[in-house]
Amino acid sequence: MDVLVAEHVAKRFGALTALRDVNLRLEKGEVLGLIGDNGAGKSTLIKVICGFHQPDSGRLVVNGQEVTLRSVDHARSLGIDTVYQGLALINELSVYHNMFLNRELRVGPLLNNRAMRRLARAHLEDMGVNIPNVNSEVAKLSGGQRQAVAVARAVYSDAKILLLDEPLAAMGAKEGTLILDLIRDLKARGEVSVIIIAHNYAQVLDVCDRVNLLQHGTITFDKPTADVSLDELTELVVAEYRARRTRGNGGG
Repeated sequence: MDVLVAEHVAKRFGALTALRDVNLRLEKGEVLGLIGDNGAGKSTLIKVICGFHQPDSGRLVVNGQEVTLRSVDHARSLGIDTVYQGLALINELSVYHNMFLNRELRVGPLLNNRAMRRLARAHLEDMGVNIPNVNSEVAKLSGGQRQAVAVARAVYSDAKILLLDEPLAAMGAKEGTLILDLIRDLKARGEVSVIIIAHNYAQVLDVCDRVNLLQHGTITFDKPTADVSLDELTELVVAEYRARRTRGNGGG
């Protein structure tokens, strides 16, 4: 069953056409890798799906119902959440305060810190995220740990469609493994469907069920990762890079 379908989605910014005619589907429990060169429209597509941008044409179908997403909050109310490279975590706050950001638990007018600590610890442990102390400031965590907290927060907020924008960017092998393991765990549970924007094609093939290539604002390639090789993906993107250089140099 498809939990998300985009049909003929287009988005323009003045004279710039960011998305031309995007058709995308995401199945329940699936991890979809979205690849493409810089400027191909990947981040714009994610922002349309999460309600940040409204498409100029086309339609979105979420859990079988056509929707017009009015805002990011509206998308979240339908179970769609995004974790960006910037993470939207507050470095000066503790891990548990970040887990409950903008939905703090209270007893009357007072924050219920004890309950938030307990629930944050239990949820992180349940997801296999090892944070030694949820009282720690987020600023003191590694990049991988911060990314894991951001993903765990979205899942804890009842996200059913999770959009990850470059979750492995600028991470070492150890930190990247932490996030890949977290994504594998989500996939094994089958409760959350994931779209990952990534530039590391080996990681895409490792963790994703299917891969889409976005070129010139449209999806030109859609295959199960089991049927794709690393060489094939690399050659597709290199060929696009060569063609762009040729056009830029005035070649035929």
